[in-house]
Amino acid sequence: MLNFTHINTLYAMLLYLRLLKESFAFAMNALTSNKLRTFLSLLGVTIGIFSIIAVLAAVDSLDQKIKKDLSSVDKNTMYLKSFSFGPSTIPRWKIQQFPDVTYNEYQSLKESVTGAQFLSFQLFTKNEIIRYENKSANDVSMKPASYEIADIEAVKIAQGRFYNEAESNAGTAVVVLGYEVAQALFGSDNPLEKKVRIYGQRFTVIGVLEKQGSGMMGPSNDTSALIPVNFIRRVYGDNNASITPIIIIKPQPGSDSEAVKAEVTQKLRLLRGIRAGQDDNFMIDILSAFTDLIDGIVSVLNVVGWIIAGFSLLVGGFGIANIMFVSVKERTGLIGIQKSLGAKNRFILMQFLFEAVILCLIGGLVGLLMVWGVAVIATKAFDFEFILSAKNIILGTSLSAVIGLLAGILPAISASKLDPVEAIRSGM
Repeated sequence: MLNFTHINTLYAMLLYLRLLKESFAFAMNALTSNKLRTFLSLLGVTIGIFSIIAVLAAVDSLDQKIKKDLSSVDKNTMYLKSFSFGPSTIPRWKIQQFPDVTYNEYQSLKESVTGAQFLSFQLFTKNEIIRYENKSANDVSMKPASYEIADIEAVKIAQGRFYNEAESNAGTAVVVLGYEVAQALFGSDNPLEKKVRIYGQRFTVIGVLEKQGSGMMGPSNDTSALIPVNFIRRVYGDNNASITPIIIIKPQPGSDSEAVKAEVTQKLRLLRGIRAGQDDNFMIDILSAFTDLIDGIVSVLNVVGWIIAGFSLLVGGFGIANIMFVSVKERTGLIGIQKSLGAKNRFILMQFLFEAVILCLIGGLVGLLMVWGVAVIATKAFDFEFILSAKNIILGTSLSAVIGLLAGILPAISASKLDPVEAIRSGM
């Protein structure tokens, strides 16, 4: 059975629901009766929410794209070379004197480094034109590499196969084409076993990679072509100025990357005859350090985005507060009449708070719709997946409500504390 406590609680809840309903109705009536003022008020909030959510969504989309591009490569993967990908404490002039890594060093490390699962020898070289009959694919990113690159980068083949160890070691003239390169040369025709011309010689197409999409970390594999590294070594030698060699190392699963790095360092120092106390004359970068650097940059971009958009939100909040004070002034007489008829202070307070919050929520939703529109256009125009996540939608809505509360609290309090008699007299 219901006791008096339960009845009183239920009655209080009904009163508050009625209060909310009437406050909402008053707020909507005030907003719709002053359309121009409402529009000008929510404009500041709209721009503020649009700015901050657009920046956060862009940074999130960029972060997700970079991580997607790197997802196929183990974060513990190492790059052994004569230069540094990022900032280094070693003077630049000294790095420029480091000797290039060699194919013989790759073979020796492959046999001796116990902590490595795969090692691949790759050359950075200039882009080329690939021709087939009267068609050509321009500016193709050439990736001469030993056969292990397929395992290190988890290469996905759509048609055919990747070149094997024998073809890699012999430098056989075979090529695996990226998706866009194959489309440019063959369209819907089967490209396998067709002969294409690269470096003035005929290569047999043995495979086509799956479509990857545009990449943030250098050229996408869609516009690349992979060939056995020993073909380039045989034709151009190891001392060509247009070629930069690197050794890519994938550690054994579950192994400590720093321990593997130390082992590689020790073995290469022995190979090069570097004595104790002498500095290394090579660089080893671990991919995880690069991803940590990216995370740091993303964090900085988020902070900068908050600071920039925060000014827009501040201006929007002041605009809402100003309009609410004007609204209180205009409706002083009405407030006095409401109070004289028994309206409680909390009713007047809720009435103006609801008006401010609803105004900000409308502005925030318009801002979110603008971000969504920009996301759709940017995705189609730039072949880049611009994502408006549920987290950012909730954040934008919550920010709008908070701005409404903060901007409306002082005007609402001033309205709720008006004396009924003085309010009616002022409004006459």
